[in-house]
This record gives sequence, structure tokens and C-alpha cells, in this order.
Amino acid sequence: MDNLKHLFENNRAWAARTVAEDPTFFHQLTAQQAPRYLWIGCSDSRVPANEIVGLRPGELFVHRNVANLVMQTDLNCLSVLQYAIDVLKVRDVIVCGHYGCGGVRAALEGIRLGLIDNWLRAVRDTDEKHRTMLDAALDRADCLCELNVIEQARNVGNTTVVQDAWARGQTLAIHGWIYALGDGLLRSLEFVAGSGDALDRAYSSALLAAGERASSQKHAS
Repeated sequence: MDNLKHLFENNRAWAARTVAEDPTFFHQLTAQQAPRYLWIGCSDSRVPANEIVGLRPGELFVHRNVANLVMQTDLNCLSVLQYAIDVLKVRDVIVCGHYGCGGVRAALEGIRLGLIDNWLRAVRDTDEKHRTMLDAALDRADCLCELNVIEQARNVGNTTVVQDAWARGQTLAIHGWIYALGDGLLRSLEFVAGSGDALDRAYSSALLAAGERASSQKHAS
């Protein structure tokens, strides 16, 4: 017995509403894919990329995984990055985490979840790397969510895909953002890099801003 019929019903209703609003929408959608942005975010079901930024299907290329990690050994993520930059010619790569991230919290608290513990090793490494800042933070979990985004944005900039794009003069910028579940708002983490020379400066300024926030305020989770 198919107990997911309601999802098909939801789909039909959504398609009907979309056509009513724009009769040519699906025809245009099948013609080509030309997004300007690549979103690298968390798999968390509470963080729907397109809806958060108010973009329609076809306008945002998306890659999601637990805790929005970018690792040099993850061929899935690197393949998405390469396709987005070399083929789709996106102009902006957005790494977006969120406060209240279950993966970050599990890494922070040493919670054992199984195979994913190996994946979250990268978050624990970030915890250890920035222990002084985290010890001074009013909300350690929120601070680690921010630091994780900053580290992953830097990782994006250090990939051969991005380095090669910058070397050939392609217009491409990396941004580090975070999303608050409590109010639905995005916040810039002051990481913006549009060239190899700007990468280290963006990383340093983002870390400085994170340290100032960590010692002065709490964020909604």
C-alpha cells in the first residue's frame, strides 16, 4: 500500500499553482539551467535553500550534506563544485551553515552516532583549532557553527577548481553565511573572497568578527 499518496497530491497542487502563476514556467525550466549561485549547505530539513533566499527552481544550484562540510576527499562535493564553476559558470559560491546544527552539536558534545562520527571529525578538528575562542564564547555551539562555515568557505577557496578559475580570470566569489532557525534570517559572517589573494584576508577578517561576536552576544538557535 502506497502511504505517500499525499506527497503526489501535494506535487500536483504545487504544479497547478505554479502554472497558474506563470503558464510558461515549466517550458522555460526545461530549456536550460543557468543559475548564478552555488549553495553549499546543511542537509537539515529545516533549512530549504531556495525558499530562504526567495529563488525559484533553476536559479540556485545546490549541494547539501551533514554540517555543510567541504573536504578535499569528498568527490561528490568537488564534482558539484567543478560542474557549477566550469560548466554552469556560477559567479558566487555560498557556504551556509545554521545555528542549532545537529552535526555541529554532536561533534561539540562528543555524541556517538555511528558512521557519521567519522564525517564529523572535521568539525571536531575545528573545535580543537579554535579552542581559545570557543572557551571565551557565551554560546559555544553557536560560535562553532560560525567557525565551521568559515573553515569550509576557506576550504572551497583552496580547492584546485576554484584556484584554477581565479587563475584564468573567471569572476567568482566565495561567501560565508549562517541561518538562524529562530527568526528565519540569514547573516553574513564577513567572509567574502573574490581572488586567491583575497582568500587569507577574508578568512582572517571573518575569524576576527566571529571572535568579537562570541564574546559579546548570543544568537538564536
